[in-house]
Amino acid sequence: MLAATACLGYGSQAADGAGEEFKAEGEPLSADSVTIGYFGNLTHATALVGHRKGFFQKELKGTQAKYQIFNAGPSEVEALNAGSVDIGWLGPSPAVNGFTKSDGKDLRIIGGSASGGVKLVVNPKKIRSTADVKGKKIATPQLGNTQDVALLNWIARQGWSVDANSGKGDVSVVRTDNKITPDAFRNGSIDGAWVPEPTASRLVAEGGKVLLDESDLWPDKKFVITNIVVSQKFLKAHPDVVEAVLRGSVRTNAWINSHRTAARAAANEQLARDTGAPLPTDVVEPAWKSIRFTDDPLAGTLRDEADHAVEAGLLDRPDLTGIYDLKPLNKVLRTDGRTGFDDAGLGVK
Repeated sequence: MLAATACLGYGSQAADGAGEEFKAEGEPLSADSVTIGYFGNLTHATALVGHRKGFFQKELKGTQAKYQIFNAGPSEVEALNAGSVDIGWLGPSPAVNGFTKSDGKDLRIIGGSASGGVKLVVNPKKIRSTADVKGKKIATPQLGNTQDVALLNWIARQGWSVDANSGKGDVSVVRTDNKITPDAFRNGSIDGAWVPEPTASRLVAEGGKVLLDESDLWPDKKFVITNIVVSQKFLKAHPDVVEAVLRGSVRTNAWINSHRTAARAAANEQLARDTGAPLPTDVVEPAWKSIRFTDDPLAGTLRDEADHAVEAGLLDRPDLTGIYDLKPLNKVLRTDGRTGFDDAGLGVK
């Protein structure tokens, strides 16, 4: 986990000249501050852009938005459970794991953020077709993470066998941090990777070929890759703050979808602030094109992804009833004259 980013003056230039940061103005809501967690990853671009452009702070008024950047879902779930993060952008597998391990007591999914942006990229000299994947070494970011589950499910659909925990079998599943996956691909220690953006486009820039876009495996090419989650304790104590962050997210997604080029630039600028370097053009442009930004949590696909983890042997059959509370989001949407979203029968009763 990286240190929290600094928040400077509303409408003023940041000290390093990298762009604008924002401060609280006006009367605070029921909390003086809210800490928002996300990954330095384009599939979390709603958070990146909302932070960069001040959409969250504008809706929070006098409540200060603070930020923490994470490298992996389990550490963000731990921070939510510990109360050091209040609201976070998170992938479906860690959200399900966090919910089930706490017997449904620690977090809830309160909104959608992104769909797509996951690809199987391979070395075209070693893998030319789906059949060639058998016997090869394919990386995923982490044991049991969202992409790991997706790869294991796809392998099973090919009729091949892999031990989920060891990664050994007809395909060698190599759990490799996204930060070092391009190096592993370059030196030949892996033959391909099932990874989110921008790692997938980094591999393409290294000479890789997209063998499969995960979107093609889902109805309407839609599946959840990032949701918004909240600590149940914070949701109960500060519903007005949660609603304000959701308004900020809805405003951000609307701006992203109507200003795709400017939004891509804003996301990359915030990545540079958070990680120390922007993404190169030959990575950020194709990566951005493959991600859809949506307020819809795509709840039915989360249920399917949980089923895939069960089938892979990584998760006992979970009771996901209550993992969603979409009432605050749907209230925001109705205020905008929009129809709310369905929780696929997994909402708070």
